[in-house]
Amino acid sequence: MEIAYIGLGGNVASAAGTPEVTLARAAERLSALGRVVRRSRLYSTAPVGFAEQPRFVNAVVALETELTASALLDALLGIEREFGRDRSHAIPNGPRTLDLDILLYGMARIESAALQVPHPRLAERAFVLVPLHEIAPEVIVPGVGRSVAELLACLKIAAEDAVMPLESGVWRNDGHVQS
Repeated sequence: MEIAYIGLGGNVASAAGTPEVTLARAAERLSALGRVVRRSRLYSTAPVGFAEQPRFVNAVVALETELTASALLDALLGIEREFGRDRSHAIPNGPRTLDLDILLYGMARIESAALQVPHPRLAERAFVLVPLHEIAPEVIVPGVGRSVAELLACLKIAAEDAVMPLESGVWRNDGHVQS
């Protein structure tokens, strides 16, 4: 069993509903891939790259899984498709119903055409580091040799890029999803 840290994000509605509902339902789906052992709160975050779009809703979950990293990636892409994500016509960093990224997979370092772990921009993105820090501050990032807390402390977060906790009636960070 490995612990995989999965980043969740979205900023447009899916068939399931608003981005926060979509993330809550996607977290339920992750339970089919293993056991969700921790969840961050939801956060409202500014878009990165393509600025002319709605703010994102982001979170991170810790998933204990028997799947290989490659099999996990395939399953995550399948869940994205279930929630209406079409990567074939997407604008880079553009609007999306659901984005599921493997941030960390145990202590593995993976470099392939399909998958890079740790996520290559993990240390640069407050929308990933803030929720990851909430559930795993002491985890050491393979290949970097620094903890999530150390990486977050080094990150300069501009006010306009603020990562703000989002109160939600459908998401709880104690591992439960309300209907």
